[in-house]
Amino acid sequence: MIRIKTTGSSTASNVKQIQEQIGGEITERWGEYTLRVNNEKATGDIRFITFDWGVTLLEYNITFHDDVTFVMDSEDFNPIRFYYCLEGHCSHRFEIQPESETKTLEQFQSVIIANNSNDPSYGYFSEGVKLAINVVQITRKKFLRKRLNGVEALNKKLYHVFMDTDHEKRFTYFGSYNLKLANKIGALRKVRNKNGMVRVMQIEGLVYEILAMHIAQHEKDSKNTLPETALVRRELKIIRDLANKIAKNVSVDYTLEKLSLDTGLSQAKLQEGFKLLYARTVTEYIRHVRLEAARDYISQTDMNISQVVYSIGFSSRSYFSKIFKNKYGISPSDFNSNVKQSISLKTV
Repeated sequence: MIRIKTTGSSTASNVKQIQEQIGGEITERWGEYTLRVNNEKATGDIRFITFDWGVTLLEYNITFHDDVTFVMDSEDFNPIRFYYCLEGHCSHRFEIQPESETKTLEQFQSVIIANNSNDPSYGYFSEGVKLAINVVQITRKKFLRKRLNGVEALNKKLYHVFMDTDHEKRFTYFGSYNLKLANKIGALRKVRNKNGMVRVMQIEGLVYEILAMHIAQHEKDSKNTLPETALVRRELKIIRDLANKIAKNVSVDYTLEKLSLDTGLSQAKLQEGFKLLYARTVTEYIRHVRLEAARDYISQTDMNISQVVYSIGFSSRSYFSKIFKNKYGISPSDFNSNVKQSISLKTV
């Protein structure tokens, strides 16, 4: 069993304390710090980047080689933590609670936790479980100085959590599964391949969106307005993976019957899952990603319209032109002309 205790007054000091207890090396690049570990205790990395509006992005991409108990005991640093497990799972309880009240942060679940000043948090990570955990941390006093307008629009429970700047109360929310968050966090991870200030700005924008999605999820749960579904987490993951596969291979001739056979899910469950996650039927989703791909082909390649139609899996140019104009308010030919004209003006 590995026991890691943090008592720092910032994310930076806490990560430094983690390094002192499990080893590894901390590096910095454009304001993003990374603790890389590859030893008998763990393999992977812990990253964080802090923004001037009181928010820190903290990410765990790590596998521990023994069971781990994390004790977070920071009297003066008790941010609101918005957790999302993209991969793996972990558990949490407050010190005051018995072990029987330990709750699991499951994959694809939106979770919000805030300590009070006198009650440390305990996090539990299992040996051998690959973890990809996204945490958006809000330092309340600093955040409210920068983002005061609009906080009063939060629902009553979350409003009081934001306004508890002296950390007098504990708060936990273990929400519903949200695969839209998974897609947004996936987009955040892709930004890491870029360099410089633009990359940092893109990360900051996505962190803001992720935070907004957590808050919106809590709002929906509080009002009991989430759509009911009989789908379990495993089935939702299958549907998300299927949607990603379709988006990457738009030219394939998909049918609902074949997709059902390939996934092992009934046609009714596929329809329910796509409506829940993407607000579209399966057919509508396929048409949507094909049109998105067509727009990219027209704007980013030298393909003519007929080549684009073939590349996205359509056989009728007239049908393609009709639905393209319905979606974007312009015909493919006019859109192509506008793109080429714009490129020409830029090169003059």
